[in-house]
Amino acid sequence: MNPFDSSGGGEAVLEYDDAEYHIVKPGGYVVCAVTGRHIPLKALRYWNVDKQEAYVDAAAAMKGFGFGGRS
Repeated sequence: MNPFDSSGGGEAVLEYDDAEYHIVKPGGYVVCAVTGRHIPLKALRYWNVDKQEAYVDAAAAMKGFGFGGRS
């Protein structure tokens, strides 16, 4: 099973580090902590190490980090 295959496998569980992440449970995606959208692992670029959260894009990351106001 390829853990980076976004065609299936359900939600992955990751452990986020400063410059990389480690796959704890293989899957095709993770869920954005701000928007709830699915993020394919191959598209994952933003996360918070302290909160252990993933973000779909820079705007969601800013909200996750406490910047950018509330909606």
